[in-house]
Parts: sequence; C-alpha cells; structure tokens
Amino acid sequence: MNTQNFKINNEKSIVEWTGRKITGAHNGTIGIKEGTFSFKDNQLSSGTFIIDTRSIKILDIEDAETNAQFAGHLASDDFFNSDQYPESIFQIKHAEPGDDHLYYVTGDLTIKGITHPVDAVLKIATQENTATVQSKIVLDRTKYNMKFRSGNFFTDLGDTLIYNNFDLNINLVAEAAENNF
Repeated sequence: MNTQNFKINNEKSIVEWTGRKITGAHNGTIGIKEGTFSFKDNQLSSGTFIIDTRSIKILDIEDAETNAQFAGHLASDDFFNSDQYPESIFQIKHAEPGDDHLYYVTGDLTIKGITHPVDAVLKIATQENTATVQSKIVLDRTKYNMKFRSGNFFTDLGDTLIYNNFDLNINLVAEAAENNF
C-alpha cells in the first residue's frame, strides 16, 4: 500500500468567509494554522486542518476604526471567543472518491470547543509534490454557540438580524511531506 502525506502550506492557504444580515453582507479571510492530508493508493484517506480564529480579517469595511471594532466583535464570545478558543479544527472521518477529482467527505468540525459532523465536497488536484484542495462549506453558526442577533434566539430584531448560515470558501495548498513511504 502506497501512502503519500501532504502538509498544508499556511502561507499559500486561506479560508474566505461571508456572513449575511438583513441589510447586506460582510466578508473576509481567516488563516490556516496547520494541517495534513494523506492519500493511500492515490485516494484521500485522512486529513485535518486547523484554523487560527485570531487571524480573522474583514475585507469589506475600509474605515480602520470600524474594521477594528468589528474584528474585535468577531473575536469576542458573541462569535469565535478567540482568546479562549484560538483554534477551530476540521478532521476528515470518511472520504468517498467521485468523478473529476471530487471527494465526498464527512468530518468533525470543532468551533468554540463544540463539535458537529459536517459533510463537504472537496475538489483535490494532486501533482507530484503538491495538492490543492478547494471546497465551499455552509455552516449554521448557532450550532457553535454563536447566537448574537439570531432570529432563532431573539425576537424583534428587525433590520439588525444576522442570518445563521455563513459560508467558508476553503483554498488549501499542501506540499508532499518528507515522511512518505
């Protein structure tokens, strides 16, 4: 059995996020701290990646003071509680290969110490020493105790309501690890 291991290059990898509210949306990026993927006989067999919740950036707010206030709010307990939970982790539990370099993946996502199963479709392109992984995952923030201005928990929010679902567009670049066999 041939195993190939890849280590995520956090300098080349990024997660783009979009959160929506009644009056519009906000978007930004969040960095990858580290991660690995393994292939057995050229099929994805396992993987883990860790998101650095302290690296959240807001791209659509140009005013520096407003941007800093919003970033601080996202880092607060209303959202990611980055001081207490500086990492969010996605761990692949099962991967089923599909056509066109797609994998149907089931994994566990842990945010704020709360773990839920997540299904995702990963597009993985491998070349000799590099693997790129792309996916879009839509998450319900309230499952991870992010209830701020959620219509599920508060009434009469009017145009201050924030939708529960947010999008993560994942773009990972991984390089072959030296311990392949």
